[in-house]
Amino acid sequence: MLTISLDATALRPSPSGIGYYVYNLIEALYQLQSSENFQLNLFYQPSVKNWLRGNLSASEQLQNYPHTRCLPIPTTLSNLLTKFPNPALAYFEKYLQYPDIVHGTDHIVYPCQKSFKVMTIHDLTFIKYPEYVPLIVKTYTERIKRCLNWTDLIITMAETTKEDIVHYLQVDPHKIWVVPLASRYSVQENLKTSPTDDQPYILFVGTFEPRKNIKTLVLAFDYLKKKFDLPHRLVLIGKKGWGYESIFECIENSAYKKDIYHLNYLADELVAQFYQHAEVFVYPSFYEGFGLPVLEAMNLGTPVITSNVSSLPEVVDSAAITINPQDFIELAEAIFKVLSNDDLRKQLILAGRARAQRFSWEKTAKQTLKAYSSLLT
Repeated sequence: MLTISLDATALRPSPSGIGYYVYNLIEALYQLQSSENFQLNLFYQPSVKNWLRGNLSASEQLQNYPHTRCLPIPTTLSNLLTKFPNPALAYFEKYLQYPDIVHGTDHIVYPCQKSFKVMTIHDLTFIKYPEYVPLIVKTYTERIKRCLNWTDLIITMAETTKEDIVHYLQVDPHKIWVVPLASRYSVQENLKTSPTDDQPYILFVGTFEPRKNIKTLVLAFDYLKKKFDLPHRLVLIGKKGWGYESIFECIENSAYKKDIYHLNYLADELVAQFYQHAEVFVYPSFYEGFGLPVLEAMNLGTPVITSNVSSLPEVVDSAAITINPQDFIELAEAIFKVLSNDDLRKQLILAGRARAQRFSWEKTAKQTLKAYSSLLT
């Protein structure tokens, strides 16, 4: 029986992005164990703070899963030790019980000597657009390049991201598997309760950081309010990430700031309600390895406007309107086009739902298993 050890370190409270990926991949793989004849083991590395305190217990998110083990060395320390030959790394490998496959899910994989190593690379923002990431993320380049010395296979989420990996990291394309993600929502029926009053709104969902290009959305909103006197609000849902201060400064400087609402991290069910009752979902990100929010919006029946760069056109195909993320007037005109044309809205909703049906976490898990199996043949 194939044994797989998957790194669940990124599974933390209030997940987003990589946390959603790890959680949903684990859930989908667990459902396939019997039919696909493999055993899934999970492992995690403690934070430096917990390690120093001797606290090696699993997070609450992992305590419901059997076959969960602690690799008792922080990621920061193990990454440091890989910079030079060190027998301690092989010593810690025994805690994983020597599986067939070790899968690092967050831009790193432990250098096990007796297992095939798989590493997920979600995007290359830190190489292509270092101005959009904090200092700690800029160190990912060195970390990934070091891991490539022992990585047998890479998983990424889009063909455009694969092309970036080949170009910037000089990886053999045959070592890279593209495994698309899926929405965290499986339902498509309309939720009866609106999360707001009857005032219509434009929606954004994502972490507040420069890469998400929220300031361009605020400028587009100001333009629309001034030119067309729109009754709409702008609802921005997401936790504060790196470099969020300038975004709030932009909102504060808006002449229509009373109609701009920021909501911090919300429960999945409430976010779904915001999606389903929005007039349009706008995601003008400068760069994405996949872009889960656009898929979530389409799955829940919301017309989508997004950027025409990186993986986003690949994810939405022809089911959304794509715009130049550098041009707030082009974005504003696209928003007005959707808001003022009921036929277009209906067309985008139908096309978006059909597009979203092509993705599922079961498919993601099965494609991941195929990637694993390719190493054993």
